[in-house]
Amino acid sequence: MIAHIQGRLQFKSPEYLVVDVSGMGYQIQVPLTTFYDLPEEGNTVALHIHTHVREDALQLYGFQSRDEKLIFVHLMSVAGIGPRLAVNILSGINSAELVETVGQGDIHRLISIPGVGRKTAERILVELRDKFPALPLDREAAAPVKPAADDAIVDDALSALLNLGYNKTVAQRAVGKARQRLQGELTLELLLKESLRSLG
Repeated sequence: MIAHIQGRLQFKSPEYLVVDVSGMGYQIQVPLTTFYDLPEEGNTVALHIHTHVREDALQLYGFQSRDEKLIFVHLMSVAGIGPRLAVNILSGINSAELVETVGQGDIHRLISIPGVGRKTAERILVELRDKFPALPLDREAAAPVKPAADDAIVDDALSALLNLGYNKTVAQRAVGKARQRLQGELTLELLLKESLRSLG
């Protein structure tokens, strides 16, 4: 069981990362909250890992903190939530807000996350209200990154939103508005944050 990985960040995208550890590349899926805080490619990265074993695959999910990994595991304990949906949930709402949302019983905030219907939201509220610890999490601060070409950033942001389950037209509109609002240096992390803020 792999619980922690530290190595060179060989490749990163909103869909997955590749971390090189002594010449072996590990493909790891991460929520956007973790993606925002990643260093640039070529730098060292350390991630807390959840290993998900299926009959036909072994998948790795990475997180910047133990608390976020714990919340991920709690989410998967809810009936109908697998690792993919748990990652989507943590991509659509940061850990601190999720803990607060569940504590307040805010079902409308939960169903605004792609892939979370009313029944799933109700199960999250019922099953996790007593399990979620009051964690002082704040994932808003993003690590600085170098800007890529604007068009490539827009394409990557749109692809990430589509993978999260947003309608293409809605995603394009959100990215377009976010791009207009962002002045100065444009990065994928900033564009994704601004797009998700308008969709939340």
